[in-house]
Amino acid sequence: MDCVRALLRKLQNSATELVRGGAVASTLTHSGAWPAAIATLGTGDVLVLAEWDRATRSMFDGISIMQRVHARGAAIKVLDKPHLDLTTKIGQGFLAFLSALAEDERERIVKRAADGRKVARAKGVRLGRKPKLTEHQLIKARGELARGRSCRAVAQDLNVHHSTISRLR
Repeated sequence: MDCVRALLRKLQNSATELVRGGAVASTLTHSGAWPAAIATLGTGDVLVLAEWDRATRSMFDGISIMQRVHARGAAIKVLDKPHLDLTTKIGQGFLAFLSALAEDERERIVKRAADGRKVARAKGVRLGRKPKLTEHQLIKARGELARGRSCRAVAQDLNVHHSTISRLR
């Protein structure tokens, strides 16, 4: 939160106009908010981003965003990279390079997370949601179903949703 406050202070001290398109996050690129934010831009407007690497997932995302913004006659200001001038080809190229680094970092994060899950499974850690039924309740529910009771009746006895019981069949 302190980071956000610091960035907001930077923005307040800046003479740049803020185009409000929602909070910039890694999901913004794929949520449909980017096209809406970019569509509001006009000639001379500036799209302000708090952090470039949080706004794009890949080099191609970054280049695409730059091209669409510049096609509308607008510019991009990145608060955590004030030294970049995105109105020049050098600045745009540098930002494309940063996007490639962000994409590489994302791939490494995904790989480390997958490796961590693999190690956890090998150690016998059960991933996912906690089971609604204990082993004793599972045995009881399967027995009741085998005797012909309905899923809803068994679920009501065990105080769970009927779909939890229906998955036991």
